[in-house]
Amino acid sequence: MRVRLLALLLPSLLCAQSLQDFEKKVTEFTLSNGMRFLIIERHEAPVVSFHTYANVGSVDDPSGESGIAHMFEHMAFKGTPTIGTKNWPKEKAALDHIEAVYDKLDAEKRKSFRSDPKKIEAIGAELKDAIATADSFVEENEYDRIVESNGGVGMNAGTGEDSTNYYYSFPQNRMELWFLLESERFLHPVFREFYKERDVVREERRMRVESSPQGKLVEALLATAFEAHPYRVMPGGWASDIDNFRMPEAELFYKKYYTPGNITIGIAGDVNPAEAKRLAEKYFARLPKAPLPPVVRTVEPKQEGEKRVAVETPAQPFLAIGYKRPSQYSSDNAALDVLSDILSGGRTGLIYKELVRDKKIALGAGSQDTFPSGKYPSLFLFFVIPSSGHSIEENEKALYAIIEHVKKDKVDDATIARVRMKLRAALIRKLDSNSGLASELCAYSVNFGDWRKLFTELEEFNKVTSDDVLRVAKTYLIENTRTIAYTQAPAEGGAK
Repeated sequence: MRVRLLALLLPSLLCAQSLQDFEKKVTEFTLSNGMRFLIIERHEAPVVSFHTYANVGSVDDPSGESGIAHMFEHMAFKGTPTIGTKNWPKEKAALDHIEAVYDKLDAEKRKSFRSDPKKIEAIGAELKDAIATADSFVEENEYDRIVESNGGVGMNAGTGEDSTNYYYSFPQNRMELWFLLESERFLHPVFREFYKERDVVREERRMRVESSPQGKLVEALLATAFEAHPYRVMPGGWASDIDNFRMPEAELFYKKYYTPGNITIGIAGDVNPAEAKRLAEKYFARLPKAPLPPVVRTVEPKQEGEKRVAVETPAQPFLAIGYKRPSQYSSDNAALDVLSDILSGGRTGLIYKELVRDKKIALGAGSQDTFPSGKYPSLFLFFVIPSSGHSIEENEKALYAIIEHVKKDKVDDATIARVRMKLRAALIRKLDSNSGLASELCAYSVNFGDWRKLFTELEEFNKVTSDDVLRVAKTYLIENTRTIAYTQAPAEGGAK
């Protein structure tokens, strides 16, 4: 029977002593090349979860290459020169030939209006054949089969604005296999089937954005709210950039951002820290030390007036409103978290009660205090789905009335106490599995310099008062910094 962390993290024990107890289970070390490891012991079952946190996301995409960070989610488990190939020397030659042909294609296209369409068509056919030849040497999904045949589960990857994450779990007696596999794919990555996966990424954009009214709306909101900062582009990237990705560009990006010092690994479960450190030295210390990549230099200029953007669609109406807010490092971050929960913490939230339960003018409504991510100044987001017979305008007006209410009237102490309890429970849920533990340790360590922020954040919530909530509402939920995105039906006779 799986023993949960509830006993350790019950509200009555979330104090300095429980943090000290938790610290006894955590081992931290950094290799000479800068790669950081966080190990937490949980010996209730012979299973270990591994989480690799690369401190790189879509904000780091170079100009003209939006979505390139996301490509590494798709390249994650393609293998190495010894995993995933039927004949590596021949495959390597075929991959090189692809790029040589692609260079010819790009050279002809760069002639712009002087380019020869017939040449482009002929080289395109040659490129298609070259890709097919390289693909013929691929041993499909071999990395996956090795993991699964050794009891691995939950293998996946994800890309966000500020990070890219890779994770899965193994039986305890296969721990060294994980160290071998994971280190090899960083030490000797092969970006095989790159152009096949590029097509997959392009199709994902069609499904999640171009064919989704809500996806289109979110994209319009971000592109309108942010004039300069990379948060203006969704992690999937722009269609024209995706269509023109090249593998050499991806290799340069990888070398720049996937340096050991930019990677943190969390390991949670039935693990001996001394053994984990030995294996880390054996396998990951092989990665050469390299400079840390640059941070984003672009600062979003001050917004000095409300912005509005409409997306035409015959689909269900949808409204999204974002107010500019500071990054997660702001001293107001905890108060903004509490404010968001007061507004939309499930069925007790003011927005749900007012718009959905009582007035019945919305099918759904809520808020998100940090959107799309938190490393840089972002948005305090509201969203509303009007119910049948009720308009965007009606819901927008009603939402503003609720916002004005929290800017004028203090919430009572009982509400603040309820929110603190919910935030505490949310932490318990996050830490209730090995995979959750490994993920959260990495995220807090990278973003705040110390995984202990997991616990000290609760202390910050406990310090939030009704005066703080009132102050941040007045400070950040203001007309000059808001962006409104909404759907509207196409004009009669217009595009469908």
